Order: sequence, then structure tokens, then C-alpha cells
Amino acid sequence: MKTDLKRNYILAGLLLSTFLAAIEGTVIGPAGPRIVGDLGGVALLSWVFTAYLLTMAVSTPIFGKMSDLYGRKPVFIIGSLLFLAGSLLSGLSQSMEQLIVFRALQGIGAGALIPVTFTIIGDIYSIEERARVQALMSSVWGISSLVGPLLGGYVVDTFNWRWIFGFNVPFGLLSLWFIIKYLQEKIEKRNVKVDISGAITFTIGVTALLFGLATGGQQFAWTSPWLIGILAVAVISLILFLIVENRAEEPLVPLKLFRIRDIAYSNVASLLASALLIGLTSYLPLWIQGVLGKNATMSGLILAPMSIGWLFGSVYGARWIISKGSRYTSLIGMVFIAIGAAGIGFVTEETPVYMMLLSNAIYGVGFGLSFTVFTIIAQSSVGFSLRGASTALNTFTKSIGQTIGVAVFGTLINLRIVAQTASGTTSGLQVSQDDINNLLSPEKVHLLPTELWNELRHVLQNSLHALFIVMAVLAVIGVVSVLGLRNRAPEAEEEGKTSGISN
Repeated sequence: MKTDLKRNYILAGLLLSTFLAAIEGTVIGPAGPRIVGDLGGVALLSWVFTAYLLTMAVSTPIFGKMSDLYGRKPVFIIGSLLFLAGSLLSGLSQSMEQLIVFRALQGIGAGALIPVTFTIIGDIYSIEERARVQALMSSVWGISSLVGPLLGGYVVDTFNWRWIFGFNVPFGLLSLWFIIKYLQEKIEKRNVKVDISGAITFTIGVTALLFGLATGGQQFAWTSPWLIGILAVAVISLILFLIVENRAEEPLVPLKLFRIRDIAYSNVASLLASALLIGLTSYLPLWIQGVLGKNATMSGLILAPMSIGWLFGSVYGARWIISKGSRYTSLIGMVFIAIGAAGIGFVTEETPVYMMLLSNAIYGVGFGLSFTVFTIIAQSSVGFSLRGASTALNTFTKSIGQTIGVAVFGTLINLRIVAQTASGTTSGLQVSQDDINNLLSPEKVHLLPTELWNELRHVLQNSLHALFIVMAVLAVIGVVSVLGLRNRAPEAEEEGKTSGISN
């Protein structure tokens, strides 16, 4: 079988696995009310989302390092099996607690799949080809952000919420078969030492940090001894992690990567861009449904231009990074993101729909340009032995940006709403926590009395407007961060690298 055809089969498997892992962060959204109605535990619903993002963020650098030590193929197989097992068990869950545990297992599998897919592409394609293929992979994330909510809503309405997990299985098995059959590696056997201490301190530190951010000001007051203790554990564990990594023979996250200028600056920008992505896809639909009173279909349609723009940005980003350099390309991308963020930041009830469509399209072009460049920088700045760790670090940065973004943005909105309703509405109507919960849920907002909804949607508008302004400020910081990149094209590959294709 010809090499190009074999690479196409491998690429098909990687695209499938990436799409499944990426879409799981959004596809479950429309199923939330149905899950609560079936399993109960409304107070635990947010952890169905957080468990997946958290374990994916924590496990990403661990599996990235394992792929450098033991090869990409075994890590991909392990990740696929964990992801499929988590999917199957999530669909069979009989309680909210079971669902959260199985979603966490699913996230661990995704933490292996996402970085190793990018790394495999770096192994089997030359630098000239890689830019084009990475652009295609990057566009999968934009498409998943649109398709996820729409597909989730359709599956839930047509079949059952359990099927949003079940449809992963056949496509995941097909992806796994492509990789097992066509990907072949030549890994040099060597004595290795897995950084167990680093993995433990890192996992505890990041988990405690994300838990604190997700519950602060909501389940726990910011002055609560429990929350202060959790954040203290996070700080101590992360400090210990840095100490361990400096001394480890085979560090989990090689800190020397941050000494590479392009990797350091691109990861900062990647963190900010990922937070903006989750903020846009999570809270603009809330504006459309909660403030404007439109339906879920309209939310999907208004977000659609972002995915289209992302595709165009990915294509041009792949071309420009070779011809114009990384700083120029990523700067243009972050400027587009800042323009889109500014457009959304000035949205009001009277803003025409076409203005939101235009802002989302500009946002998408920026995401496509930026994320493509950041991935290529991660791979082209190091040699083969560190490529998996560097790619995993970039993927981890994106995951942690989304996870922290969900926690911080959600806290900001809740605090703004509470501040405006603590003494009732402007007309004297009393507001309960259930009213606020209904306001924040597009599926339940219709339960509010008309007069109260009219009052609360202005509260929601003010709260979301404050969030959109914060996002615009973050976008400007992102523009500044990429100025530190060197304006150079990725360097050519060395001869004799592993091809990764079976004969």
C-alpha cells in the first residue's frame, strides 16, 4: 500500500479521535436537564462538565511524557480504550455520582488522545506538509464547538441522553483500528524512570486549584476555612512539583521548555485564547436565550460563523507561518480575536443579529490562525525526544485555559447577579436561588413569571456585559503576549526521523 494512502488512513483515525474528544466538552450541554430528571442530583450537574475537563487537563502532560518514553502508538491505544470505556459506562450510569466518576475516566482517555494525535502528525509529516495537516486538525476544534450543542440537542430529543455517549463507541473503535493497522514506530529501548513524584504533586495541585476555583463563592465562601485550606494545598503541591521537576532525571514537564522563548510566549497566548473560546461558546448562548429570549437553534446559528471563520483561519495560518513567520501570523490571529471580543463586548439588546454574526466570524478567523501557529511552534521548537512533551504542554495549556475559564467566568457572573439581586429587584420583587438557577438555564427560564423574567434578564444582561468586557481585556493581553515571539518560519526537519508508517 502506498505511503500517502497509509498516512491518509492514519490521519482519518486521528481526526475521528480528536473530534470525539473535543466534542465531549460541549455535546452534553443540552442533555443536562434530562440527566437531572432521570438521575436527580441537580447540585452535582456542574461536575459532570468539570470532571471531564479537569481530568483531561491533569492527564495531558502525563501521557505526553509517556509518549516520548514508550511511543505514540501504545499511548493512543490506552487512551482510546479508557475513553471508550468511560463513554460506555457514562451511558449506563444509574446515579449522578456514577456519571461524574465515569466522565472523569473519559477525560483521562481524552488527555491521552488529544496531545498524542498532534504528536503523531509531527512524526509522519514533513514541516511543509505539517502546517496544512495541523490546520485541518485545528479546525476540528472549531467545528466541534458548533456541532456539539446541536448534535447533543438532536440526540437527546430524538433518542435518549444516554446515546450522546453511546455514539462514541463505533467511531472510536474505527479510529483505533486505523492506528493499530497502519501506524508503526521504531522506539529505541532505553532505561527510563517515570516521574511518579511529579505526577502525584502535579495532579493534587492542579485538581485542588481547579476545585477551589469551581466552588469558590458558590459551594464555599471565599473566606471559608475549607476553601482556604484547599487553595493552600494547591499552592504547596505546585511548589513541590516545581522542586521535584528540577531534580527529576525524566521530568513529567521538562521545565527547560519554558526557557525556549517561542514555547513560553505561545503557551501564554494559548491559555488566554482557550479561555476566550470557552467563554464565547458557553455564555453567548446564554445571552441569546436568557436576554434576547431566542431558542437554542438560534444560538447555534449565531455561533456558526465562528466555525466557518476558524476553517479559513486555519488554512491561511498554515500558509503564512511558512512564508511570513510565527510572530506575524499569530499576531494577526490574536488581533482578529481582540476585534471579535470587542464586538461582543459592546453588544446590547438592540444590537442587530448580523453584528453578532460578524463578530463571531472574526473570532473564528483569529482562533484558526492562532491555534494552528501555537501547535506548530510547540513541535518545531524541539527535537523528536521532546516533541511529545512539548505538544502535550501546549494541549494542556489549552485544557487548563478552558477549565479555569469556566470556573472564573461562572464565578464572575454569579457574583454580579447576587450583587444586583441581594435586596430584590429594582421594582421590589424578591429573588430566590431557584429563580437565579432558572434564569441561568435556558431550559428552565420559561418557569419564571413574566414580570420577574423581565427584571432578571436585565440583571443577566448587566452580568454578561461585564464578562464580555473582561474577555475583551484578556484578548488585548493576548495580543501583547505574542509580540514576544521570534518572527521566523519553523525549521526544517532532521534526516532520519521516525516515519511512523507501517510497511
